[in-house]
Amino acid sequence: MAKIIAMMNQKGGVGKTTTSVNLSACLAVAEKKTLLVDLDPQGNGSLSLGLGKDQFVHCNIYHTLVADEPIKNAIYKTELPYLDICPADNNLSGAQIELVSVFARETKLKNAFDTIQDEYDYIIIDCPPNLGLLTVNALTAADVYIVPMQTEFLAMEGLAQLLNTVRMIKGSLNPRLEMEGVVLTMFDKRAALHNQVVQEIQNHFGEKVFKTIIPKNVRLAECPSYGKPIILYDIKSTGSSAYLSLAKELILRERMAQLQKPADSMGSESTL
Repeated sequence: MAKIIAMMNQKGGVGKTTTSVNLSACLAVAEKKTLLVDLDPQGNGSLSLGLGKDQFVHCNIYHTLVADEPIKNAIYKTELPYLDICPADNNLSGAQIELVSVFARETKLKNAFDTIQDEYDYIIIDCPPNLGLLTVNALTAADVYIVPMQTEFLAMEGLAQLLNTVRMIKGSLNPRLEMEGVVLTMFDKRAALHNQVVQEIQNHFGEKVFKTIIPKNVRLAECPSYGKPIILYDIKSTGSSAYLSLAKELILRERMAQLQKPADSMGSESTL
């Protein structure tokens, strides 16, 4: 059964879509069957994997949420054998209004995933840069969430609002929701401020911060315009190495969590 990960930050320009696309691609290279769900009306994740809007204009995540189209009909193959995508276009911007009067509107995405969850190892949701109904749907469907944070001034601005939204979702719609971690992005090791921000975020989140830090990298900025993830555009770049390392770290976290489960259950039994 797939582990569902919501990639979220209500601030724009923090590397959310870049991380969603390239982490998904690197998981696929590790032969983990992965689905990237583009839940951002800008559709940048879809374009970053080489899909032209004319390819999916008649069936994408908008049609699944608003018209109850089975999500399997809105899933497309990519260049990578283990990576699929459920794309989005700007029609999705109207979904929040169209869903307002719909019964159980917060669980539309979760219900869609129930039909395909056994087909994947990971489902990664690229959330829009706000805390509206689309993000609520993502958090209601997700097992965990990851917060990409740019290593620049005011990196944690709005963080309290984000975490409050998570608490509300966890309390009313999805009690299993947990933070997987924080990914530090756009890091320039030569900048004293960037190093200071890294330290501040690590002090705040502790072990929740991924050890892998994504650097500022020209090749990372270029690859979306070519419709390729960084590992297909320039596998030798520092950006490619960083996302491969992040994928490895995520997989190892998952393995460690699975190994701890039997021990935890045995411990709880011994106390009965």
